[in-house]
Amino acid sequence: MDKKDIRILELLQDDASMGLNDLAQAVSLSPTPCWRRIQKLRDEGVIKQQVTLCDPVKLNLGLTAFVSIRASVHNDAWTQRFVKGIVAIREVVEVYRMTGDIDYLLKVVVPDIAGYDSVYKRLIKVAELQDVSSGFVMEVVKHTTALPMDYALQA
Repeated sequence: MDKKDIRILELLQDDASMGLNDLAQAVSLSPTPCWRRIQKLRDEGVIKQQVTLCDPVKLNLGLTAFVSIRASVHNDAWTQRFVKGIVAIREVVEVYRMTGDIDYLLKVVVPDIAGYDSVYKRLIKVAELQDVSSGFVMEVVKHTTALPMDYALQA
């Protein structure tokens, strides 16, 4: 990966719908070599997928909760049951296995508190949990899906 690849990734992270000609011009390449670089980045798994980001408020998903979970059991069977159950709850949009005091951190998007309560009731049926603690987002100060490219050339 070189500086042109990095610039292509920066531009695509900002706007994946950018046309090939505009992208090529922005990185000082002709369209064919630019397209080849993009294909190589896809083939190598650097570009995982292209998505459309939606405004949750305009889709009636105005409440975001971060849910901390402490497991009651730490074994493979429990983990498999928990993971299988949690990925089936569509309102859970992100799940992280953590170090420290909590075992899992979930990001949940719902319309309102009643929507969260519905998710909570499904969540506690997934597996035995020692503790479930939730915090609700009051304001989004920063949100981006773009990864910093500063470290890519060091890899």
